Amino acid sequence: MRGKPASPSDGTALPVWVLSAVGLAAAFFPAFLRIAPNRLLTGEALSPHAWLLAGGWLSVVACSFVTVPAGRLLLVVLAWTGVVGFPLLAGMDARDVLAHASPFTRVQLGAGFWLGWLAAALLLLDRLRGIHKAWQAGTWFAALAAIVAASAMGAFDGLSLVREWQAQRAPFAAALGEHLRLAAVTLVLALAFGAPMGWWVWRTGRANGVLVGTLAFLQTVPSLALFALLIAPFAWLAHAWPALGALGFGGTGGAPAVFALLLYALLPVVRYTVAGLDAVPADAREAARGLGMSRAQLLWGVQLPLGWPVLLAGLRIVAVQTIGLAAVAALIGAGGLGRFVFLGIGQGAMDMVLLGTLAIIALALVVDLLFQGLLVLTERRA
Repeated sequence: MRGKPASPSDGTALPVWVLSAVGLAAAFFPAFLRIAPNRLLTGEALSPHAWLLAGGWLSVVACSFVTVPAGRLLLVVLAWTGVVGFPLLAGMDARDVLAHASPFTRVQLGAGFWLGWLAAALLLLDRLRGIHKAWQAGTWFAALAAIVAASAMGAFDGLSLVREWQAQRAPFAAALGEHLRLAAVTLVLALAFGAPMGWWVWRTGRANGVLVGTLAFLQTVPSLALFALLIAPFAWLAHAWPALGALGFGGTGGAPAVFALLLYALLPVVRYTVAGLDAVPADAREAARGLGMSRAQLLWGVQLPLGWPVLLAGLRIVAVQTIGLAAVAALIGAGGLGRFVFLGIGQGAMDMVLLGTLAIIALALVVDLLFQGLLVLTERRA
């Protein structure tokens, strides 16, 4: 059946118009690239393909008026081309510029690139909504594979962001490992402490009690302030018990960082544990008691298997939140990818700031996708 042409008032087509406007603005107004004499200076604006980019976004607008099935497919193709094509175009331009420039010249990605690429990615995400998840995953995997293949062939070697990563490859790998360790230890401790707390809250019916209220209050404390407040107590512990100091406890480092991250992680785990236990039907609990199950058997054999998908959703939130908050831990010597962010700010090197920031975003997205896959498998088993 033929669908009516989309219009700006059509709720499903509104993102196309909004994103097209952002794309057109990115093509004409902000710089697509910036050419700087070195890594510390702000470069001059360069937009060599503004008309090509504008033509692509005008094609997006035109396709939004095509009949729904064909128009949606064309929009997916155009958006996918933008997601892959924007980095390739920037890489080719950088190579051309550096062919006639000094060795210290840096080609930085400008606001026009980021606005255009983000608009294309959001458009692709919007047009893929509602179709089978296998097709969604395949589309994104194809885009990622194309970008990785181009990177392996050196298509992006001229960009200053890639050159920054090449210069910092060993420290970057170490920081990535530290960031993952901080997040993993926090997640394990949050589950070990938060799940029993959640069971106690559910068992006693104190969902709005002192424990949950205290954990909710801790969420309002700024992360930097909490990290700073923990320096003195942990320094005192290391001084009072030298054995703790020998194990790495101190006013700075991983111990206060993990403790602060744990305080932020407990509330989601507690609340989702309560929600998971509540999700088990009362009839199932009564039937288990009728079969002679003890309280422990009921918990481990019925409530946890049925409520695990809800708890896993809480752990997904904790994992993504912890990866983001762990960036601040670099300020108290805990390491991680936040080190690149704050070093870049201190040096005035925006490429280093971007390197750390984009790595944290990418890591959070990967972890989120992993938890989504676990959720799908768990729900099927349940």
